[in-house]
Amino acid sequence: MKRFDAVCFGFIMISNICFSQFKLKIEIVEVRNNTGNIMLQVFDEHEKVLTQEISPIKENKCFFSVPDLNPGKYAVRYYHDENLNGKMDTNLVGKPAEGYGFSNNVTGKFGPPPFKKWLFEISGNKKIVLKPTY
Repeated sequence: MKRFDAVCFGFIMISNICFSQFKLKIEIVEVRNNTGNIMLQVFDEHEKVLTQEISPIKENKCFFSVPDLNPGKYAVRYYHDENLNGKMDTNLVGKPAEGYGFSNNVTGKFGPPPFKKWLFEISGNKKIVLKPTY
C-alpha cells in the first residue's frame, strides 16, 4: 500500500509541474511621454497572437500582467500610440514615427528583427523590462 501511495504522489507532482501555469509581468520603461497608450501583443513560439493589451502610461512607464501561461517560449512586441489612433504611425519612408519595441530589447536594421530573436523562455513566473526605440 505504501508503494501505491508513493506512485500516486509521484504522478500528482509530475502533473502539477507539467500543467503549471505562470504569470508574465512586463514593464516598459523610458517612454518618451505620458501621452497615449502602449499597445502590446504576446505571441507563442509559432507566431500566434495569444493576447493583445492596451495600457495607459504613468510616470513614463507602463505595466502589463499576462496570467496563465504554460512553460514554453514566448515573444512580445509593442508600440507607443501617442495620438490614440490605434495604429503605429510611420513617416514618408516607412520608418516608425512612434516608439516601439520587442522582447529581449532586440532591434532590426531595416525592419523588425527576426521573430526568433524575440523569443524568451518561461519556466516559472517571470518579469521582463523593455525600453522602446524612438
